[in-house]
Amino acid sequence: MKKLVYIVSFMFTFMVVLSSCRDTNSGEKVEDGMEQVGEGIEEGAEEVGRDIEEGAEDMENEIDEEIHEETHDDDHTDDN
Repeated sequence: MKKLVYIVSFMFTFMVVLSSCRDTNSGEKVEDGMEQVGEGIEEGAEEVGRDIEEGAEDMENEIDEEIHEETHDDDHTDDN
C-alpha cells in the first residue's frame, strides 16, 4: 500500500511538472506566433502602400504625357 501511494504521488508530481511546462511554452509560442503574424501584416501593408504610391505616380505620369501629346497635337492642327 505504501508503494502505491508513493507511485501515485510521484506520477501526480511528474504530470504537474510536465503540464505546467507545456502550458508556459504553449503560451510563449502563441505570443511569438502572434508577434510574427503582426510583423508580417505590417510589412505587407507597407508594401501595398508603396505599390499604391508607385501606381499613383505612374498614373500621374501617363496623364501628364497624354496632356502633353494632346497639347502638341492641337498646336499642329491649328497651323494647318
